[in-house]
Formats: sequence, structure tokens, C-alpha cells
Amino acid sequence: MAFADNSMDVWTNYLGQNSLLQPLWDNLRLNYRDYVRSPLFPIVLTVSSYFIICIPFLVCDIMGDRWPWVQQFKIQPSHRPTASTLLHCAGVTLYNHVFLVLPASVAQWLWRPPADLPDQAPNLLELIVGVIGNLLLFDFQYFIWHLLHHRIRWLYVTFHAIHHKYSSPFALATQCLGGWELVTVGFWTTLNPVILKSHLLTTWAFMIVHVYVSVEDHCGYDFPWSTSRLIPFGIYGGPSKHDVHHQKPSTNFAPHFSHWDKIFGTHADFSFYNAME
Repeated sequence: MAFADNSMDVWTNYLGQNSLLQPLWDNLRLNYRDYVRSPLFPIVLTVSSYFIICIPFLVCDIMGDRWPWVQQFKIQPSHRPTASTLLHCAGVTLYNHVFLVLPASVAQWLWRPPADLPDQAPNLLELIVGVIGNLLLFDFQYFIWHLLHHRIRWLYVTFHAIHHKYSSPFALATQCLGGWELVTVGFWTTLNPVILKSHLLTTWAFMIVHVYVSVEDHCGYDFPWSTSRLIPFGIYGGPSKHDVHHQKPSTNFAPHFSHWDKIFGTHADFSFYNAME
């Protein structure tokens, strides 16, 4: 009984009043205050996270058949990105970041005041709930945007078609986007934490998680540790679901979760065993 009471106290403290994240937050706000308060910090965080997260999947693509233990999880084994496709996507991504993201970051730096840093860190439960809430809100926003850009041909041809250049996704194709789509995604990613009044630490965690799951959705591999396998009951789509979207563009419009596609009748079934066949 005493052990159970102690365990409950530990969970109450860590998930409730006393945050495990406080030492981390204190270190950031006291030792790196000028950096993390800058409007440029979220941009640097997301861009650097994107390229770092892409690297392992890029290595898997480059190694190919030399790593058969990895290639058994390839969703479309007969389709692998070539050097030219990798260079094309890298070029589009760099172009967008140099001519769109960087100017927007500089403009934001000039007009937006530095962020206030509260003394208190969020507790662990607040951070987890905040990240999930931001992902759910983005999932709804992008589902509507995505659906419209597939149903209205002018929008598709003008803004979204570049992302469907490849029917077999790979990690670097994640941000192979038109400028309008990149700006829209960046706008929601920045605005949603403000709408939900998220702590800055929660905001940054959401941005990193969002980058990760977006790259994972496009990686072309259905690994045993994929998010969609870790979350039960088909709640989360993952790489197999998004791979189906690139093969059948009239299905699976939601970027992460499955409920909106099921509600609107655009859900297409997939099998985790596809990666093993």
C-alpha cells in the first residue's frame, strides 16, 4: 500500500505540480535567453530538425540492396529514389528556404518582438496534451486544405501538383512543395500554438514532433517502430497510409490521423504487410 501511495505521489509530482522539464527550461531561459527569445529561433529549430531527421532515411535509400534487413520494410520495393530525384527535391527545398522561409524569417525578426519566457516550465502532462492538441488542429486544417487542392483542379495544378511528382514517396520529398503550400503549412504551425495558448517549450516540442511525423509519413518505409504501429486501433495513418495517397491521390487527405478521412469517406485501407511483400 505504501509503495502504491509513493508511486502515485511520483506520478502526481512529475505529471502535475513539479515538472521534470523545469531544469531544462531553466537552462534554456537563463543561459540561452537571447537565442530562444528570437523570432528566428523556431525557424532554425524546424529547418535543422528537418534535415537531421531526413538523414537516416536518406542513408537507407542510398544503401539500397546493400542493407536487405532495411529494404524488407520498403513499402514499394521496386521504386527507389534516384540521384536525380533526390537532387531535385533537395534543390526545391533549398530554393524555398532561401527565397521564402529566410525572407519571412527576417521580416518576422524585424517586426515581431522577442518572446516572453515564463519562469515556470509546463509539466509533462501539459506538454504531451499540448503537442497532441496542436497535431490534431493541424490535421483538421491541412485535411480541408488538401481536399480542396485535389478537388479544385486549378488549385491542384497551380500549387500542389509538384508534391505529387513522385508516386513513391521518400524522405526528401516531404518538403518538395510549392511556395503557397509551404507558407500555409508554416503559418498554421506557427499560429496553432498561439490559438491553443501553448507554452514555448510545448510549441517547440510540437514543431519537432510535427517535422518528424511528416518526414516519417513520406519516408517510404514501414518500420516496426513507425508511429502508426505504436498507436493502436488505426487511429494514426503513418507512412503506409500516405504512400497510398501518392498512389491514389483521391484518398487519404489527412496528414497524420485517420478520423477525418473515415468521416468524409476518403479513407483507403492499407496493410502493414505491404512492406514485407
